[in-house]
Amino acid sequence: MRVFLGSDHAGYVLKTAIFRHLGELGHEPVDVGPHALVEGDDYPPYVLATARRVAADPGSLGVVLGGSGNGEAIAANKVDGIRAVLAWNEDTARLGREHNDANVISIGARMHTVAEATHLLDVFVKTSFSQDPRHIRRIGMLTDYEQHRSN
Repeated sequence: MRVFLGSDHAGYVLKTAIFRHLGELGHEPVDVGPHALVEGDDYPPYVLATARRVAADPGSLGVVLGGSGNGEAIAANKVDGIRAVLAWNEDTARLGREHNDANVISIGARMHTVAEATHLLDVFVKTSFSQDPRHIRRIGMLTDYEQHRSN
């Protein structure tokens, strides 16, 4: 599976570890940036680029990383077609995929060890969307809003 990764300085080291982990599992990780640690850089350009790549590549997933993961989830969700979830435990990672058909996971690099973060990612990647009609209906409502921006 192709997995796009983006971060800021706070998530850079974790992104490098996750990139390596995904490759070892046989996935196709794509590093969207940054490609060097630059203290104080801003997450929006990297996260938005990651989200756009996921939206343009059906079936792919994305991983966005920052200090808490909050801003990264917010930014990723600005891109049409993206359903990003902030995963902070196994349940939120699993339910994001199972109930929301999330295609981007946001993880706070200052909140988790590398082992914890890779576990959350593994749960996210291995979980499938449930196809439950109520979840399909809800996602449809959000997609309709995205497309028509009706209030």
